[in-house]
Amino acid sequence: MPKQHSVNPATGEIVASYELHTHVEVQQRLQCVARATHAWPTTTINRRANLLRDLAALLRRDKATLALQICDEMGKPISEARAELEKCASALEYYAEHGPALLENVAIASDALESFVAWRPLGALLAIMPWNYPYWQVIRCLAPALLAGNVVLLKHAPNVTGCAFALERLLREAGAPEGVLTCFVVDEAQVAQLIADERVHAVTLTGSSKAGAAVARLAGQALKKTVLELGGSDAFVVCADADVAAAAACAVRSRYQNAGQSCIAAKRFLIDRRVYDEFLTHLTTGVEALRMGDPREDATTVGPLARHDLRAVLADQVERARVAGAQVHLGGHSVEGPGYFYEPTILTEVTEQMSVAREEVFGPVASLFRVEDVEAAVHIANASGYGLSATLWTTDLDRAKRLAARLQVGAVFINGLVKSDPRLPFGGVKQSGYGRELGFLGMHEFLNAQTVWLSSGAELRAH
Repeated sequence: MPKQHSVNPATGEIVASYELHTHVEVQQRLQCVARATHAWPTTTINRRANLLRDLAALLRRDKATLALQICDEMGKPISEARAELEKCASALEYYAEHGPALLENVAIASDALESFVAWRPLGALLAIMPWNYPYWQVIRCLAPALLAGNVVLLKHAPNVTGCAFALERLLREAGAPEGVLTCFVVDEAQVAQLIADERVHAVTLTGSSKAGAAVARLAGQALKKTVLELGGSDAFVVCADADVAAAAACAVRSRYQNAGQSCIAAKRFLIDRRVYDEFLTHLTTGVEALRMGDPREDATTVGPLARHDLRAVLADQVERARVAGAQVHLGGHSVEGPGYFYEPTILTEVTEQMSVAREEVFGPVASLFRVEDVEAAVHIANASGYGLSATLWTTDLDRAKRLAARLQVGAVFINGLVKSDPRLPFGGVKQSGYGRELGFLGMHEFLNAQTVWLSSGAELRAH
């Protein structure tokens, strides 16, 4: 049977191998999903909320072991892995506490005796998830879906299959009936079959724009709802009046955490020419203080890239930028030896014409643009095909809000780090996808907004 492998990106060694599910196994799992689709919505909202709380407790109980598995499967530094699990637990608790209120009927006055919108679950949601945040990406879909009465089929990235099965096991330990979360180890052809299957009612994907287009096409043919959270090339704008030192400190965290492998990481740094040199000095100091090494060690702040092919792509992007005229101010090389390490890198004097201005750079590489003023920065920010999020640094908050309205992105963070937050909707526009996760909008994406209109019928009898 064909297999998928989890490879430790710090050593290049195989951690575990998993056989693809056969057609028979896929059908058996789909039958479990179908049973759960009918049974789970009949449970009380309190039971569903308690399930989320219990899962949060188990994630905290097993945080040390689960964090090591994240390190070994995709190379995240251990401190960041622990933080990811804590964020998952907090999100589960948030939805357990606040989700029920978001599911209450919405009364609307009409000519009826009573009329309202009721939120009904769609059924079974296929979640196609990436490797870069192997628990958080799943939880931000899973928590609102389960609370609302949906069930989830998880097709996780091949290199984090162990994390997928660990989450499935923990949810069963928390008391979830079989089929409420079901993992599928399948290839692309089998994914297409899952999307087409009548037992699957909606699809969500976090991944590349290319993958999003393919999933949207398949789901569209079956008339199934989709939410797509795709790539990003976020702009980080530093105005002349910004707190430059604070902006640079935020830039280091935004660009280099998770080895730069984040869709919402700042990637294009658009710096007003009047503070460019000062920003570069602070940024360089911050990047030089990073420690690259074994992700299992607490002192490590930059781990390896998740796969060898990802490092090769990144190295090619940096080389093409250099040939086009960018200056390699810091780093710029793959690290020799075992694993898929790439030096934290700063490219300066980047221009709109370079490929790093158009492509998503998924690794620890910051591209700095020297811009004439904020108008030039807004122009370059919007020139990207992506539209996930952006950062603005300025002390003029009124101007910041006006500028935010002009940025073609799903989120703008002013004087702070872009992050996903269960309290706030999350998602993008353009090639960064559509739909929203998290917040009140994410709660309702995979629900049927059913209009209910009631009358006593007396007025009809009177006529």
